[in-house]
Order: sequence, then C-alpha cells, then structure tokens
Amino acid sequence: MAGRRVLASWSGGKDSCLALWRAVSAGASPQGLLTMMDEHGQRSRSHGVRPEVLALQAAALGLPLRVGRASWDGYEAEFIARLGEARADGCEAVVFGDIDLDAHREWEEKVCAAAGVQAWLPLWQQPRAQLVREFIDAGFSARIVVVNTRLADAQWLGCELSHEVVERMLAAGLDPCAEAGEFHTLATAGPLFARPLSLRDGGIHRHGDYVSLDLLPG
Repeated sequence: MAGRRVLASWSGGKDSCLALWRAVSAGASPQGLLTMMDEHGQRSRSHGVRPEVLALQAAALGLPLRVGRASWDGYEAEFIARLGEARADGCEAVVFGDIDLDAHREWEEKVCAAAGVQAWLPLWQQPRAQLVREFIDAGFSARIVVVNTRLADAQWLGCELSHEVVERMLAAGLDPCAEAGEFHTLATAGPLFARPLSLRDGGIHRHGDYVSLDLLPG
C-alpha cells in the first residue's frame, strides 16, 4: 500500500485512528476522512459525536472530512455514494478499523467493490488487547464516550484509555477493544494529530441501553 492514496473510514474512535496510523506508517498517502452522520447531520452514527468535534479532529489531523448523512435504511447507498466521490478524486483504497468480525469485513468489501475502490483492514485478526496497548504505546489518547450498559458497566464512561484501565477491563472480563460494541471511544491526541483536541465535558445522556458523554469544543 506504500504510496497508495487512501480514504479513512472514520468513526473518530481508537480503532479507526490506529488503522490510519498503521496505514500512514506503511507509506500510504491519506486523502481524507469519511464519517457517517444521522440523517439530520447532528451526530455521527454509533459513536454519537457532534460534527464540530469531528471537524476539530479533521483539522488536527490535517485532512478534509467527507460526511454522509443517512438513516440506517439508507446507510449503505449513502456510503457507496461517498466512496464513489472519493474514487473520482483519486482515492484508491479505504482504510477500516475492524478487527475480527467477518460480517463487517464482508460489508466493507462489498461497498468498496461497488464504488471501485479496495478495502484495507490494517488491524485484521490482530489480538484485541494488544491493539489497545499499541494505540496507547504509540502516544495516542482516547476517552470512552458511549457505553452499552447491556455489555459493560456505565462506570467506564468518560475514562481515558491507559494500561491501567486496560488491565482493569481484563480483570473484569471486559474486552478492552470493545469489538462487540461494549463501548465507543473518541481519539483526542497522538502522533497523527498536530495538537491535542481542546474539549470539555458536556452532559451525560441515556438512550435505551446506551449512556453517552457529550464532549464539546473547549
């Protein structure tokens, strides 16, 4: 992938960030980020991040942010359309942060094929806890911004990832990579970032089984 022009599928969390870091380390040339928002453009899908916070990330990364807006029903078609635009602008591959869920990889390969680009999963089938430790050791920072309380205790909300937190999660029987959606994170600093994000804590919201921390521009 050295020299290839790539687009990063960007949730704003640790896995998409580490995947982009690995891609850059392998010599790829990132051309931008792609984030899917709800149909109103008010929050990112899954992670629930505000658009102004995603804009802060993109600015600190020095990359343009492409945004798709869709309901879950229209998600796939919108995603393919945004990939097609990136391909027209010269992108050859899309970097994803998925690790070992086959259904996710199959979907990503399908939508990339439909758009005429290659799917690249730099973290694929790597040990989960090892990936979190790699993220921390590389100098990245991230906070937990969403917890699925069916799968993890709400006490983890707001925690910043560290080796001590990883060990506590393992001791509690929790996957520190949260590949099954136990929690979601927001990357806030690290070697890809020109500067740490200036953020402050907003409110805590509950919606069904999920509890989320609203991070706001500082």
